[in-house]
Amino acid sequence: MIMKGKKGLIVGIANNKSIAYGIAKACRDQGADLAFTFLNEQLQKRVEPIAKELGSDRVYELDVNNDEHLEALTKSIEKDFGKIDFVVHSVAFAPREALSKPFLETSRGAFDIAMQTSVYSLVALTRAVMPVMNEGGSVLTLTYIGGPKYIPHYNVMGVAKAALEASVRYLAVDCGRSGIRVNAISAGPIKTLAASGIGDFRMILKWNEYNAPLRRNVTTSEVGNSGMYLLSDLASAVTGEVHYVDAGYNIMGMGMDETDDEGHTILNWDKQKQK
Repeated sequence: MIMKGKKGLIVGIANNKSIAYGIAKACRDQGADLAFTFLNEQLQKRVEPIAKELGSDRVYELDVNNDEHLEALTKSIEKDFGKIDFVVHSVAFAPREALSKPFLETSRGAFDIAMQTSVYSLVALTRAVMPVMNEGGSVLTLTYIGGPKYIPHYNVMGVAKAALEASVRYLAVDCGRSGIRVNAISAGPIKTLAASGIGDFRMILKWNEYNAPLRRNVTTSEVGNSGMYLLSDLASAVTGEVHYVDAGYNIMGMGMDETDDEGHTILNWDKQKQK
């Protein structure tokens, strides 16, 4: 098994629909030993059964914006594992009003919250775990095409994802000196708890399905398998990358289908070509 003997930390899992769950399951299926974190008591009740399902009783409290929590996390990992081989960072947040209003109306407070929680948390988490990471280890975060390109309703989170992807590149250089790799997966739209805060998300799903080269959306297990690859020794020479797992949608310069407000196709380029 590819991940046999590997030990890793999963940060930010919300439920079994989470992309982080797909990555954790793929790693566990390939033999990895896992630990998990939870933000608060409400999420603890969700995370502990998932940890048990995936063969772990190591679940730590972690608010990524709390330096004391990060220090305690490092000590817990050292006590329970000695050292670990990988970390999955699946943390992002922006106030709801920052996603529902035009980007121009983003408040200073909402901008700061989005950047602190969605971007700086990767820097802080990586710095915290570096002392307990084995050489050849890997850090993986999650991004979205709304960072490098405009996506309706993504607003300040798109700006945060752009900063997150830049952080991956700069961290890859700093951590590379210690033999640690840092990468990101840019997954296609998936119905997750985080996605529920994005307006017209159902339309985004349909658009991706209609216009991706594979003419479908991706699953958490597909993203999970790609994440497992990037965390494993199979990707030992891959760092600083944003790896797209979106049925090819990111390559498109123009949509194949144009739809109206009710989701009806009003122009299909494939059919036009056949005429």
